[in-house]
Amino acid sequence: MTAPDAVGETPREAPPREAPVRPPGYGLVRRGRASFLLHRRSVAVTAALAAALAAAVVAALCLGETTTAPTEVVRVLLGLPSPDELVVGTLRLPRVVLGLMVGAALGVAGGLIQTVARNPLASPEIIGVTHGAAAVTVGAMTFGLTSYALLPYLSVAGGMLAAALVYVFAWRRGLSAARFVLIGLGFSVALRSLTQLFMTKGDFLAAQQAQVWLTGSLNGRGWEQAEPLGWALLAVLPAVLWCARAQRRAALDDDTATALGVRLGRVRLGLAATGVVLASVATGAAGPVDFVALLSPQIARRLTRTAQIPLLATALLGAFVVTLGDLLARRLLAPVELPVGVLTAAIGAPYLVWLIARGRTGGRP
Repeated sequence: MTAPDAVGETPREAPPREAPVRPPGYGLVRRGRASFLLHRRSVAVTAALAAALAAAVVAALCLGETTTAPTEVVRVLLGLPSPDELVVGTLRLPRVVLGLMVGAALGVAGGLIQTVARNPLASPEIIGVTHGAAAVTVGAMTFGLTSYALLPYLSVAGGMLAAALVYVFAWRRGLSAARFVLIGLGFSVALRSLTQLFMTKGDFLAAQQAQVWLTGSLNGRGWEQAEPLGWALLAVLPAVLWCARAQRRAALDDDTATALGVRLGRVRLGLAATGVVLASVATGAAGPVDFVALLSPQIARRLTRTAQIPLLATALLGAFVVTLGDLLARRLLAPVELPVGVLTAAIGAPYLVWLIARGRTGGRP
């Protein structure tokens, strides 16, 4: 397009418009008038995790005391007649679906809490959320204060109450990440001691049942646990989508956020509240499955090499860890079934030690 400089002068060409600069590792995707950037490595990692999760789900549905052919699993999933309908559709499928939702919820919860705390060691079990849920639930179980149908709701209430107390005590004209983690650790120790006190003072049989619940297990779980959890996660989904966009603002320091007009306290509160709700409902459905929320966000971030924790990859990784862990828990010592929390703790404890050692030697957390 040309434009004259002045009356009587020869028009000259306008300078060419420079192409937008793309950050390294990103690709530009156009859909009509809309365009957006995609991180290529994140897309590849997410696709690989989805494929690995699909393979783990098929293996969990096929393997058990009796082995089912993958073709029969597909027939059951499609609603077609199959002689394995009872084994796959009634016994294995609800357990696998519950494990998928629990793992995804714990993974995202850990990612949000680590974003707020700015600490890779922060997770629902570290800052007292799961211990608050456990204290209330075990207290109800050992003293027979409620029916088992209400235990998941008590677990959710306990986790949210513990998180609220941690937030109140950590707030001093703003939320300090270090103070948030330290106070959370203090509450975790206190609530764990309270849980042990409940178990020693309550009925012996109820205490044994509470001990099994405390390890985190999918044994005997069915649609009655999976359906309420599914509705709860569906209700929280809009908040999770908001959190995916709000993560960048939460990573700002206080001075920068103030200069940009970002209400950092509200953003961090929203992220923390969403993470607490996710961790609480997952704990209510399956008990405290430890270390999934600690492992998944940091492994996903290392795989994608992104500045922020990728929530979708974290959810897929958390679901994969719980699904594969439950399969191994069922088959390693068959016919004895281990709680899935035992397997995740066996993996997560060495990883926690490695994170601490890496931080002390000056490595990137």
